[in-house]
Amino acid sequence: MNRKRAFDELKARLSDEKKIRHSLAVEAIMRELAEFLHEETEAWGLTGLLHDIDLDIVEGDLEKHGLVAADILEGLSVDPAIIYSIKSHNPKLGFPRRRKVDKALYCSDHLPRFIEKCASAIPGRSISDLTVGYLIKKFNEEGFINREHKEQISTCNELGLSLEKFFEIGLNAMKNIKYDI
Repeated sequence: MNRKRAFDELKARLSDEKKIRHSLAVEAIMRELAEFLHEETEAWGLTGLLHDIDLDIVEGDLEKHGLVAADILEGLSVDPAIIYSIKSHNPKLGFPRRRKVDKALYCSDHLPRFIEKCASAIPGRSISDLTVGYLIKKFNEEGFINREHKEQISTCNELGLSLEKFFEIGLNAMKNIKYDI
């Protein structure tokens, strides 16, 4: 599946622009990570783009999130490796995160929301004004970020990345997103 078709399929299934923007942000981060780690940029990007394709259908039911996505994506003949990564990003489903792409999707899923929350806490509220140092400060601030999300983001170490490097990659990715919804 090419990126245009993947994006069209995503937009056909998600009615909320915030969910689409989140998917675009995770896609951007996954592409930057793939480049940095010398992995398959296109496959990693599609994994990030499609990871929440089922959110409107499952309506927040984490027992189904990822499984319904798998059914949708299998019907669209998406690469089984992408489908597995999408299932493994939901810890409720119990699929082990074995490959780098699985681990990358897991740690990247909550990074856009964290970066956006940091941006909303500064004058001007612009991601372009954020620094990695500020992200680290807010990440370590008690209560600024949900404990579970913090733990999930911290699994970037499973990719051999420090938080600083992961935040640098994620911030650069988000600064360059073109939201063509």
